[in-house]
Amino acid sequence: MADVFLALSKVLRLCLLGYVALAVLYTTSCYVLSPLLVISQSALSFSASPWSHFSNLNHEAQVQVSDAPQEPSSDAVNLKALSLPVDPSDALWPADISAAAAPFCFPTSATLQRPMTARGAATPLQEATLLSKAFAGALHPTRIIPFYYRAAGAPDPDDVTITTLVTRNRFRVFRRLVEHYRGPVSVTVHIPFPAQAALAELSPGHPSVLALQRLHALYTSSPLFAKHVDVHLALSPFAASARSGDGEDEDEGEGEGGRQFNVWRNVARLFARTEFVMMLDVDFAVCTDWRGALREAIELAKASSVVSDEANEDTKAGLASRDVMQRLREGRAALVVPAFEYTNLEDGVDQRTFPVDKESLIRLAQAEPPKIAAFHANWAAGHNSTDYMRYFSIPPGSGEVYRVTHYQSAYEPYVIVSKRVSWCDERFTGYGANKAACLFEMYLSGVSFYVMADHFVIHQTHTYEEAARREERKYNRKLYADFKEEACLRYLFRYAHEGVLHTPRGFNVQEECKKLKGVARIAAQLLEHELNVQGKDAVSR
Repeated sequence: MADVFLALSKVLRLCLLGYVALAVLYTTSCYVLSPLLVISQSALSFSASPWSHFSNLNHEAQVQVSDAPQEPSSDAVNLKALSLPVDPSDALWPADISAAAAPFCFPTSATLQRPMTARGAATPLQEATLLSKAFAGALHPTRIIPFYYRAAGAPDPDDVTITTLVTRNRFRVFRRLVEHYRGPVSVTVHIPFPAQAALAELSPGHPSVLALQRLHALYTSSPLFAKHVDVHLALSPFAASARSGDGEDEDEGEGEGGRQFNVWRNVARLFARTEFVMMLDVDFAVCTDWRGALREAIELAKASSVVSDEANEDTKAGLASRDVMQRLREGRAALVVPAFEYTNLEDGVDQRTFPVDKESLIRLAQAEPPKIAAFHANWAAGHNSTDYMRYFSIPPGSGEVYRVTHYQSAYEPYVIVSKRVSWCDERFTGYGANKAACLFEMYLSGVSFYVMADHFVIHQTHTYEEAARREERKYNRKLYADFKEEACLRYLFRYAHEGVLHTPRGFNVQEECKKLKGVARIAAQLLEHELNVQGKDAVSR
Protein backbone atom coordinates (compact mmCIF):
# COMPACT_ATOMS: atom_id res chain seq x y z
CA MET A 1 0.00 0.00 0.00
CA ALA A 2 2.86 2.35 0.85
CA ASP A 3 4.30 1.77 -2.61
CA VAL A 4 0.98 2.75 -4.20
CA PHE A 5 0.81 6.02 -2.24
CA LEU A 6 4.44 6.77 -3.13
CA ALA A 7 3.72 6.21 -6.83
CA LEU A 8 0.61 8.41 -6.70
CA SER A 9 2.60 11.11 -4.92
CA LYS A 10 5.22 11.09 -7.68
CA VAL A 11 2.53 11.29 -10.36
CA LEU A 12 0.87 14.24 -8.62
CA ARG A 13 4.21 16.04 -8.30
CA LEU A 14 4.92 15.48 -11.99
CA CYS A 15 1.47 16.79 -12.92
CA LEU A 16 1.99 19.83 -10.73
CA LEU A 17 5.39 20.53 -12.29
CA GLY A 18 3.90 20.10 -15.76
CA TYR A 19 1.08 22.51 -14.92
CA VAL A 20 3.52 25.11 -13.61
CA ALA A 21 5.68 24.75 -16.72
CA LEU A 22 2.68 25.17 -19.03
CA ALA A 23 1.51 28.18 -17.04
CA VAL A 24 4.93 29.82 -17.34
CA LEU A 25 5.05 29.16 -21.09
CA TYR A 26 1.52 30.50 -21.57
CA THR A 27 2.20 33.64 -19.52
CA THR A 28 5.43 34.28 -21.39
CA SER A 29 3.69 33.88 -24.73
CA CYS A 30 0.72 36.05 -23.80
CA TYR A 31 2.43 38.92 -22.03
CA VAL A 32 5.98 38.97 -23.42
CA LEU A 33 6.32 37.34 -26.83
CA SER A 34 2.96 38.41 -28.21
CA PRO A 35 3.45 42.15 -27.53
CA LEU A 36 6.95 41.95 -28.98
CA LEU A 37 5.53 40.27 -32.07
CA VAL A 38 2.95 43.04 -32.39
CA ILE A 39 5.65 45.69 -32.13
CA SER A 40 7.79 43.98 -34.73
CA GLN A 41 4.83 43.66 -37.10
CA SER A 42 3.65 47.23 -36.66
CA ALA A 43 6.34 48.85 -38.82
CA LEU A 44 4.93 49.36 -42.31
CA SER A 45 7.22 48.83 -45.24
CA PHE A 46 6.74 49.38 -48.93
CA SER A 47 8.10 46.62 -51.09
CA ALA A 48 10.27 47.58 -54.02
CA SER A 49 8.84 47.13 -57.48
CA PRO A 50 10.16 44.45 -59.87
CA TRP A 51 12.23 47.21 -61.45
CA SER A 52 14.21 47.66 -58.23
CA HIS A 53 15.26 44.02 -58.49
CA PHE A 54 16.40 44.61 -62.06
CA SER A 55 18.37 47.75 -61.23
CA ASN A 56 20.16 46.00 -58.36
CA LEU A 57 21.15 43.15 -60.65
CA ASN A 58 22.32 45.64 -63.22
CA HIS A 59 24.69 47.32 -60.78
CA GLU A 60 26.08 44.36 -58.83
CA ALA A 61 29.11 44.30 -61.07
CA GLN A 62 29.71 48.04 -60.93
CA VAL A 63 32.82 49.35 -59.22
CA GLN A 64 32.54 51.21 -55.92
CA VAL A 65 31.65 54.87 -56.36
CA SER A 66 33.48 57.48 -54.34
CA ASP A 67 31.40 60.10 -52.53
CA ALA A 68 34.22 62.62 -52.69
CA PRO A 69 33.19 65.83 -54.48
CA GLN A 70 34.02 65.69 -58.16
CA GLU A 71 33.29 67.73 -61.22
CA PRO A 72 29.98 66.74 -62.81
CA SER A 73 30.45 64.61 -65.88
CA SER A 74 30.10 66.13 -69.29
CA ASP A 75 26.65 66.29 -70.80
CA ALA A 76 28.14 64.89 -73.98
CA VAL A 77 26.56 61.56 -72.98
CA ASN A 78 23.34 61.35 -74.95
CA LEU A 79 20.62 59.60 -72.96
CA LYS A 80 18.77 58.79 -76.16
CA ALA A 81 21.78 56.88 -77.46
CA LEU A 82 22.08 54.68 -74.37
CA SER A 83 21.07 51.06 -74.80
CA LEU A 84 17.61 50.22 -73.53
CA PRO A 85 17.90 46.67 -72.18
CA VAL A 86 14.21 46.43 -71.37
CA ASP A 87 11.15 46.30 -73.56
CA PRO A 88 7.50 45.59 -72.70
CA SER A 89 7.99 41.86 -73.35
CA ASP A 90 10.90 41.53 -70.92
CA ALA A 91 10.10 39.22 -68.01
CA LEU A 92 11.50 41.77 -65.57
CA TRP A 93 9.13 44.46 -66.77
CA PRO A 94 6.00 44.33 -64.59
CA ALA A 95 2.86 43.37 -66.46
CA ASP A 96 1.05 46.22 -64.80
CA ILE A 97 2.10 49.50 -63.22
CA SER A 98 0.22 49.27 -59.96
CA ALA A 99 0.65 49.28 -56.22
CA ALA A 100 1.80 46.12 -54.47
CA ALA A 101 -0.86 43.40 -54.25
CA ALA A 102 0.13 42.31 -50.74
CA PRO A 103 -1.87 44.22 -48.10
CA PHE A 104 -0.49 46.04 -45.09
CA CYS A 105 -1.47 44.40 -41.83
CA PHE A 106 -2.29 46.47 -38.77
CA PRO A 107 -1.94 44.22 -35.69
CA THR A 108 -4.32 44.27 -32.76
CA SER A 109 -3.15 46.41 -29.86
CA ALA A 110 -1.18 44.40 -27.30
CA THR A 111 -3.37 45.76 -24.49
CA LEU A 112 -6.43 44.11 -26.05
CA GLN A 113 -4.86 40.70 -26.50
CA ARG A 114 -6.19 38.35 -23.86
CA PRO A 115 -6.31 34.57 -23.50
CA MET A 116 -9.59 34.16 -25.38
CA THR A 117 -8.73 36.52 -28.26
CA ALA A 118 -6.90 35.67 -31.45
CA ARG A 119 -3.41 36.85 -30.59
CA GLY A 120 -1.46 38.23 -33.51
CA ALA A 121 -4.62 38.82 -35.57
CA ALA A 122 -4.19 41.72 -37.96
CA THR A 123 -6.47 43.83 -40.12
CA PRO A 124 -5.38 43.92 -43.77
CA LEU A 125 -5.44 47.12 -45.83
CA GLN A 126 -4.57 47.25 -49.50
CA GLU A 127 -1.66 49.53 -50.42
CA ALA A 128 -3.72 51.25 -53.13
CA THR A 129 -6.37 52.19 -50.54
CA LEU A 130 -3.77 53.48 -48.10
CA LEU A 131 -2.05 55.60 -50.76
CA SER A 132 -5.32 56.99 -52.10
CA LYS A 133 -6.10 58.26 -48.59
CA ALA A 134 -2.54 59.48 -47.98
CA PHE A 135 -2.79 61.63 -51.13
CA ALA A 136 -6.51 62.33 -51.04
CA GLY A 137 -5.91 65.92 -52.10
CA ALA A 138 -4.52 64.86 -55.47
CA LEU A 139 -6.53 65.11 -58.65
CA HIS A 140 -7.71 61.58 -59.29
CA PRO A 141 -7.15 59.21 -60.91
CA THR A 142 -3.53 59.55 -59.80
CA ARG A 143 -1.54 56.43 -58.99
CA ILE A 144 1.48 56.58 -56.71
CA ILE A 145 4.10 53.83 -57.05
CA PRO A 146 6.57 54.07 -54.14
CA PHE A 147 10.13 52.87 -54.70
CA TYR A 148 9.81 52.08 -58.39
CA TYR A 149 13.58 52.07 -58.01
CA ARG A 150 15.13 51.73 -54.57
CA ALA A 151 18.73 52.69 -53.83
CA ALA A 152 20.96 50.00 -52.37
CA GLY A 153 21.60 50.07 -48.64
CA ALA A 154 20.15 52.29 -45.94
CA PRO A 155 21.27 55.91 -45.49
CA ASP A 156 22.32 57.35 -42.15
CA PRO A 157 19.13 58.54 -40.39
CA ASP A 158 20.79 61.92 -39.67
CA ASP A 159 21.74 62.47 -43.31
CA VAL A 160 19.95 64.97 -45.56
CA THR A 161 17.84 63.66 -48.44
CA ILE A 162 17.17 65.98 -51.34
CA THR A 163 13.47 65.68 -52.14
CA THR A 164 12.54 66.85 -55.59
CA LEU A 165 10.19 66.26 -58.50
CA VAL A 166 11.00 65.56 -62.11
CA THR A 167 9.21 65.37 -65.43
CA ARG A 168 10.85 63.79 -68.45
CA ASN A 169 12.07 67.09 -69.89
CA ARG A 170 14.23 67.46 -66.75
CA PHE A 171 15.99 64.08 -66.82
CA ARG A 172 19.30 65.55 -67.97
CA VAL A 173 19.45 68.25 -65.31
CA PHE A 174 18.38 65.69 -62.69
CA ARG A 175 21.34 63.55 -63.67
CA ARG A 176 23.66 66.50 -63.00
CA LEU A 177 22.11 66.95 -59.56
CA VAL A 178 22.67 63.29 -58.65
CA GLU A 179 26.26 63.34 -59.92
CA HIS A 180 27.14 66.47 -57.98
CA TYR A 181 25.28 65.82 -54.71
CA ARG A 182 26.35 62.18 -54.18
CA GLY A 183 23.97 61.79 -51.26
CA PRO A 184 20.47 60.40 -50.71
CA VAL A 185 17.80 61.61 -53.13
CA SER A 186 14.07 60.89 -53.06
CA VAL A 187 12.43 61.93 -56.32
CA THR A 188 8.88 61.80 -57.62
CA VAL A 189 8.82 61.26 -61.38
CA HIS A 190 5.59 62.15 -63.16
CA ILE A 191 4.70 59.90 -66.09
CA PRO A 192 1.54 60.63 -68.12
CA PHE A 193 -0.31 57.32 -68.13
CA PRO A 194 -3.79 56.33 -69.39
CA ALA A 195 -6.37 55.80 -66.66
CA GLN A 196 -7.22 52.18 -65.83
CA ALA A 197 -4.60 50.87 -68.26
CA ALA A 198 -2.06 48.08 -67.83
CA LEU A 199 1.41 48.46 -69.23
CA ALA A 200 1.07 45.22 -71.19
CA GLU A 201 -1.87 46.75 -73.09
CA LEU A 202 0.21 49.65 -74.42
CA SER A 203 2.11 49.48 -77.68
CA PRO A 204 5.94 49.68 -77.62
CA GLY A 205 5.73 53.14 -79.17
CA HIS A 206 3.19 54.51 -76.69
CA PRO A 207 4.36 57.79 -75.07
CA SER A 208 4.07 56.29 -71.57
CA VAL A 209 6.20 53.28 -72.53
CA LEU A 210 8.81 55.55 -74.10
CA ALA A 211 8.87 57.74 -70.98
CA LEU A 212 9.46 54.68 -68.77
CA GLN A 213 12.20 53.48 -71.10
CA ARG A 214 13.91 56.87 -70.93
CA LEU A 215 13.63 56.78 -67.14
CA HIS A 216 15.29 53.37 -67.12
CA ALA A 217 18.04 54.64 -69.43
CA LEU A 218 18.59 57.52 -67.02
CA TYR A 219 18.70 55.32 -63.92
CA THR A 220 21.17 52.89 -65.46
CA SER A 221 23.37 55.63 -66.93
CA SER A 222 25.38 55.98 -63.70
CA PRO A 223 25.98 53.72 -60.67
CA LEU A 224 25.32 56.78 -58.50
CA PHE A 225 21.60 56.30 -59.10
CA ALA A 226 21.55 52.75 -57.74
CA LYS A 227 23.64 53.91 -54.79
CA HIS A 228 21.71 57.03 -53.77
CA VAL A 229 18.39 57.55 -55.59
CA ASP A 230 14.90 56.32 -54.68
CA VAL A 231 12.40 56.87 -57.49
CA HIS A 232 8.65 57.07 -56.90
CA LEU A 233 6.22 57.27 -59.80
CA ALA A 234 3.19 59.53 -60.05
CA LEU A 235 0.97 58.32 -62.88
CA SER A 236 -1.93 60.43 -64.11
CA PRO A 237 -3.83 60.81 -67.39
CA PHE A 238 -4.19 64.58 -67.17
CA ALA A 239 -1.07 65.82 -68.97
CA ALA A 240 -1.97 67.07 -72.41
CA SER A 241 1.57 66.75 -73.69
CA ALA A 242 2.08 63.00 -73.43
CA ARG A 243 3.16 62.98 -77.04
CA SER A 244 4.92 60.26 -78.92
CA GLY A 245 8.16 62.18 -79.25
CA ASP A 246 10.84 61.96 -76.61
CA GLY A 247 12.66 65.22 -77.19
CA GLU A 248 14.58 66.66 -74.28
CA ASP A 249 12.92 70.05 -74.67
CA GLU A 250 9.32 68.90 -74.58
CA ASP A 251 7.06 70.67 -72.13
CA GLU A 252 6.12 67.74 -70.00
CA GLY A 253 3.11 67.84 -67.75
CA GLU A 254 1.18 70.66 -69.41
CA GLY A 255 -2.54 70.83 -68.88
CA GLU A 256 -4.82 70.52 -65.88
CA GLY A 257 -3.50 68.04 -63.35
CA GLY A 258 -0.20 67.61 -65.15
CA ARG A 259 1.68 69.68 -62.58
CA GLN A 260 0.55 68.50 -59.16
CA PHE A 261 3.68 69.92 -57.56
CA ASN A 262 2.60 69.68 -53.92
CA VAL A 263 1.38 66.11 -54.32
CA TRP A 264 4.74 65.18 -55.80
CA ARG A 265 6.59 67.04 -53.02
CA ASN A 266 4.67 65.12 -50.37
CA VAL A 267 5.37 61.79 -52.08
CA ALA A 268 9.12 62.43 -52.23
CA ARG A 269 9.22 63.55 -48.60
CA LEU A 270 7.01 60.76 -47.24
CA PHE A 271 9.27 58.08 -48.69
CA ALA A 272 12.59 59.79 -47.89
CA ARG A 273 14.60 57.50 -45.63
CA THR A 274 16.38 60.11 -43.49
CA GLU A 275 15.25 62.40 -40.68
CA PHE A 276 16.12 65.59 -42.59
CA VAL A 277 15.12 66.62 -46.11
CA MET A 278 16.08 69.45 -48.42
CA MET A 279 13.11 70.66 -50.47
CA LEU A 280 14.88 71.61 -53.69
CA ASP A 281 13.74 72.21 -57.26
CA VAL A 282 15.68 70.07 -59.70
CA ASP A 283 16.91 73.09 -61.69
CA PHE A 284 19.14 74.30 -58.85
CA ALA A 285 22.84 73.46 -58.61
CA VAL A 286 24.25 72.39 -55.24
CA CYS A 287 27.24 74.73 -55.01
CA THR A 288 28.43 74.40 -51.39
CA ASP A 289 28.58 71.49 -48.97
CA TRP A 290 25.64 72.38 -46.73
CA ARG A 291 25.04 68.67 -46.25
CA GLY A 292 28.47 68.13 -44.69
CA ALA A 293 28.15 71.30 -42.60
CA LEU A 294 24.81 70.18 -41.19
CA ARG A 295 25.99 66.66 -40.39
CA GLU A 296 29.00 68.09 -38.56
CA ALA A 297 26.75 70.54 -36.70
CA ILE A 298 24.47 67.70 -35.60
CA GLU A 299 27.42 65.81 -34.11
CA LEU A 300 28.79 68.91 -32.38
CA ALA A 301 25.35 69.76 -30.98
CA LYS A 302 25.05 66.26 -29.51
CA ALA A 303 28.26 66.87 -27.57
CA SER A 304 27.14 70.30 -26.35
CA SER A 305 25.26 70.74 -23.09
CA VAL A 306 24.31 74.41 -23.55
CA VAL A 307 20.75 75.17 -24.61
CA SER A 308 19.69 78.80 -25.02
CA ASP A 309 16.52 80.19 -23.49
CA GLU A 310 13.82 80.15 -26.17
CA ALA A 311 12.16 83.26 -24.78
CA ASN A 312 15.41 85.26 -25.10
CA GLU A 313 16.45 83.78 -28.41
CA ASP A 314 19.03 85.82 -30.34
CA THR A 315 18.57 86.31 -34.07
CA LYS A 316 22.11 85.03 -34.73
CA ALA A 317 23.72 81.74 -33.71
CA GLY A 318 26.21 79.15 -34.83
CA LEU A 319 24.93 76.35 -37.03
CA ALA A 320 26.14 73.87 -34.40
CA SER A 321 24.05 75.57 -31.70
CA ARG A 322 22.32 72.85 -29.74
CA ASP A 323 19.19 74.98 -29.58
CA VAL A 324 19.02 75.35 -33.38
CA MET A 325 19.72 71.65 -33.95
CA GLN A 326 17.12 70.64 -31.36
CA ARG A 327 14.55 72.89 -32.99
CA LEU A 328 15.42 71.46 -36.40
CA ARG A 329 15.01 67.88 -35.19
CA GLU A 330 11.69 68.65 -33.47
CA GLY A 331 10.27 70.32 -36.57
CA ARG A 332 10.38 73.86 -35.12
CA ALA A 333 13.15 75.24 -37.36
CA ALA A 334 13.94 75.32 -41.06
CA LEU A 335 17.40 76.07 -42.46
CA VAL A 336 17.28 78.37 -45.49
CA VAL A 337 19.89 77.91 -48.22
CA PRO A 338 19.88 81.25 -50.10
CA ALA A 339 19.09 81.06 -53.81
CA PHE A 340 20.75 83.05 -56.59
CA GLU A 341 20.67 83.30 -60.37
CA TYR A 342 22.82 84.84 -63.09
CA THR A 343 21.72 88.25 -64.32
CA ASN A 344 22.71 87.21 -67.84
CA LEU A 345 20.68 84.03 -68.27
CA GLU A 346 23.13 82.59 -70.79
CA ASP A 347 25.78 82.49 -68.05
CA GLY A 348 23.56 80.22 -65.95
CA VAL A 349 23.38 77.25 -68.31
CA ASP A 350 26.48 75.25 -67.31
CA GLN A 351 26.79 74.58 -63.57
CA ARG A 352 30.44 73.60 -64.01
CA THR A 353 31.20 77.33 -64.22
CA PHE A 354 29.26 78.23 -61.06
CA PRO A 355 31.04 79.49 -57.91
CA VAL A 356 31.60 76.89 -55.19
CA ASP A 357 32.37 79.17 -52.22
CA LYS A 358 31.01 82.39 -50.78
CA GLU A 359 34.10 84.45 -51.66
CA SER A 360 33.59 83.72 -55.36
CA LEU A 361 29.87 84.41 -55.06
CA ILE A 362 30.54 87.81 -53.46
CA ARG A 363 32.92 88.79 -56.27
CA LEU A 364 30.27 88.00 -58.88
CA ALA A 365 27.56 89.81 -56.92
CA GLN A 366 29.72 92.93 -56.43
CA ALA A 367 30.96 93.11 -60.03
CA GLU A 368 29.95 96.10 -62.17
CA PRO A 369 27.41 95.31 -63.41
CA PRO A 370 26.54 92.43 -61.02
CA LYS A 371 26.77 89.00 -62.61
CA ILE A 372 24.75 87.24 -59.91
CA ALA A 373 21.69 88.43 -57.99
CA ALA A 374 19.02 87.06 -55.68
CA PHE A 375 16.82 84.46 -57.33
CA HIS A 376 13.75 85.97 -59.03
CA ALA A 377 14.78 89.48 -58.06
CA ASN A 378 11.85 90.77 -60.14
CA TRP A 379 9.55 88.99 -57.66
CA ALA A 380 11.22 90.22 -54.49
CA ALA A 381 8.50 88.94 -52.18
CA GLY A 382 9.49 85.36 -52.95
CA HIS A 383 12.95 85.57 -51.38
CA ASN A 384 13.57 89.00 -49.84
CA SER A 385 12.84 87.80 -46.30
CA THR A 386 16.19 86.00 -46.54
CA ASP A 387 17.75 89.50 -46.15
CA TYR A 388 20.52 89.27 -48.74
CA MET A 389 22.21 92.43 -47.44
CA ARG A 390 22.74 90.73 -44.10
CA TYR A 391 23.85 87.54 -45.83
CA PHE A 392 26.62 89.37 -47.70
CA SER A 393 27.67 91.29 -44.57
CA ILE A 394 28.65 88.09 -42.74
CA PRO A 395 32.24 87.01 -43.52
CA PRO A 396 32.70 83.71 -45.37
CA GLY A 397 33.48 80.74 -43.15
CA SER A 398 31.65 82.14 -40.12
CA GLY A 399 29.53 79.03 -39.63
CA GLU A 400 26.65 81.30 -38.59
CA VAL A 401 22.93 81.12 -39.09
CA TYR A 402 20.60 84.07 -38.57
CA ARG A 403 16.88 84.06 -37.98
CA VAL A 404 14.45 85.51 -40.52
CA THR A 405 12.76 88.39 -38.70
CA HIS A 406 10.48 89.79 -41.41
CA TYR A 407 8.46 86.88 -42.75
CA GLN A 408 5.68 87.50 -45.26
CA SER A 409 3.32 85.02 -46.86
CA ALA A 410 4.89 85.04 -50.35
CA TYR A 411 8.22 83.83 -48.95
CA GLU A 412 9.30 80.56 -50.60
CA PRO A 413 12.97 79.77 -49.92
CA TYR A 414 14.68 76.41 -50.31
CA VAL A 415 14.83 74.82 -46.88
CA ILE A 416 16.22 71.90 -44.93
CA VAL A 417 13.63 70.60 -42.48
CA SER A 418 12.73 67.60 -40.39
CA LYS A 419 10.18 65.21 -41.85
CA ARG A 420 8.02 66.15 -38.83
CA VAL A 421 6.94 69.52 -40.24
CA SER A 422 3.49 70.10 -41.73
CA TRP A 423 2.71 68.75 -45.20
CA CYS A 424 2.11 70.70 -48.39
CA ASP A 425 -1.52 71.38 -49.28
CA GLU A 426 -2.22 69.22 -52.33
CA ARG A 427 -4.96 71.38 -53.84
CA PHE A 428 -2.33 73.58 -55.49
CA THR A 429 -1.68 72.46 -59.05
CA GLY A 430 0.45 74.31 -61.54
CA TYR A 431 2.58 77.39 -60.98
CA GLY A 432 2.01 80.04 -58.37
CA ALA A 433 1.88 79.88 -54.56
CA ASN A 434 2.33 76.11 -54.32
CA LYS A 435 5.63 76.20 -52.40
CA ALA A 436 4.67 79.38 -50.55
CA ALA A 437 1.64 77.47 -49.20
CA CYS A 438 3.94 74.74 -47.86
CA LEU A 439 6.07 77.27 -46.01
CA PHE A 440 3.12 79.36 -44.82
CA GLU A 441 1.67 76.42 -42.91
CA MET A 442 5.11 75.55 -41.57
CA TYR A 443 5.38 79.11 -40.27
CA LEU A 444 1.95 79.00 -38.62
CA SER A 445 2.84 75.70 -36.96
CA GLY A 446 5.69 77.47 -35.12
CA VAL A 447 8.65 76.95 -37.45
CA SER A 448 11.38 79.61 -37.40
CA PHE A 449 13.54 80.15 -40.48
CA TYR A 450 17.33 80.33 -40.08
CA VAL A 451 19.54 81.37 -43.00
CA MET A 452 22.81 79.45 -43.49
CA ALA A 453 25.29 82.29 -43.97
CA ASP A 454 28.02 80.24 -45.70
CA HIS A 455 25.95 78.37 -48.25
CA PHE A 456 23.92 78.91 -51.41
CA VAL A 457 22.34 77.29 -54.46
CA ILE A 458 22.20 78.73 -57.98
CA HIS A 459 19.44 78.37 -60.53
CA GLN A 460 20.31 76.77 -63.86
CA THR A 461 18.72 78.67 -66.71
CA HIS A 462 15.87 77.05 -68.62
CA THR A 463 12.88 78.25 -70.60
CA TYR A 464 9.52 78.91 -68.96
CA GLU A 465 6.03 78.37 -70.29
CA GLU A 466 4.85 81.88 -69.46
CA ALA A 467 1.39 81.53 -71.03
CA ALA A 468 0.61 78.46 -68.92
CA ARG A 469 2.06 80.11 -65.82
CA ARG A 470 -0.16 83.18 -66.17
CA GLU A 471 -3.33 81.09 -66.28
CA GLU A 472 -2.29 78.86 -63.39
CA ARG A 473 -1.30 81.82 -61.24
CA LYS A 474 -4.78 83.31 -61.59
CA TYR A 475 -6.31 80.14 -60.15
CA ASN A 476 -3.70 79.71 -57.43
CA ARG A 477 -3.86 83.36 -56.35
CA LYS A 478 -7.50 82.93 -55.37
CA LEU A 479 -6.85 79.52 -53.83
CA TYR A 480 -3.94 80.86 -51.78
CA ALA A 481 -6.03 83.70 -50.36
CA ASP A 482 -8.67 81.21 -49.22
CA PHE A 483 -6.03 78.78 -47.98
CA LYS A 484 -4.38 81.39 -45.75
CA GLU A 485 -7.68 82.23 -44.05
CA GLU A 486 -8.51 78.56 -43.62
CA ALA A 487 -5.06 77.73 -42.21
CA CYS A 488 -5.20 80.69 -39.83
CA LEU A 489 -8.57 79.61 -38.48
CA ARG A 490 -7.33 76.07 -37.92
CA TYR A 491 -4.24 77.16 -36.00
CA LEU A 492 -5.98 79.95 -34.10
CA PHE A 493 -8.63 77.61 -32.71
CA ARG A 494 -6.09 74.86 -32.09
CA TYR A 495 -3.69 77.08 -30.16
CA ALA A 496 -6.50 78.85 -28.33
CA HIS A 497 -7.81 75.46 -27.20
CA GLU A 498 -4.32 74.49 -26.04
CA GLY A 499 -3.84 77.86 -24.34
CA VAL A 500 -0.60 78.67 -26.19
CA LEU A 501 -1.58 81.66 -28.34
CA HIS A 502 0.35 83.98 -26.01
CA THR A 503 3.44 81.78 -25.89
CA PRO A 504 6.38 81.76 -28.34
CA ARG A 505 4.70 78.82 -30.07
CA GLY A 506 1.71 80.98 -30.99
CA PHE A 507 3.67 84.09 -31.97
CA ASN A 508 3.72 83.33 -35.71
CA VAL A 509 -0.04 82.76 -35.79
CA GLN A 510 -0.68 86.03 -33.96
CA GLU A 511 1.55 88.07 -36.25
CA GLU A 512 0.50 86.60 -39.57
CA CYS A 513 -3.22 86.01 -39.10
CA LYS A 514 -4.00 89.52 -37.89
CA LYS A 515 -2.98 90.72 -41.38
CA LEU A 516 -5.97 88.94 -42.96
CA LYS A 517 -9.18 90.95 -42.98
CA GLY A 518 -11.44 87.92 -42.77
CA VAL A 519 -9.60 86.52 -39.76
CA ALA A 520 -8.27 89.54 -37.83
CA ARG A 521 -11.46 90.06 -35.76
CA ILE A 522 -11.69 86.38 -34.82
CA ALA A 523 -8.00 86.37 -33.89
CA ALA A 524 -8.47 89.39 -31.63
CA GLN A 525 -11.46 87.76 -29.90
CA LEU A 526 -9.59 84.52 -29.28
CA LEU A 527 -6.56 86.37 -27.94
CA GLU A 528 -8.73 88.43 -25.60
CA HIS A 529 -10.57 85.31 -24.42
CA GLU A 530 -7.30 83.52 -23.67
CA LEU A 531 -6.01 86.51 -21.71
CA ASN A 532 -9.23 86.60 -19.66
CA VAL A 533 -9.00 82.88 -18.91
CA GLN A 534 -5.38 83.19 -17.88
CA GLY A 535 -6.25 86.19 -15.69
CA LYS A 536 -9.02 84.27 -13.91
CA ASP A 537 -6.70 81.31 -13.38
CA ALA A 538 -4.08 83.62 -11.86
CA VAL A 539 -6.67 85.15 -9.48
CA SER A 540 -7.99 81.74 -8.40
CA ARG A 541 -4.49 80.68 -7.41
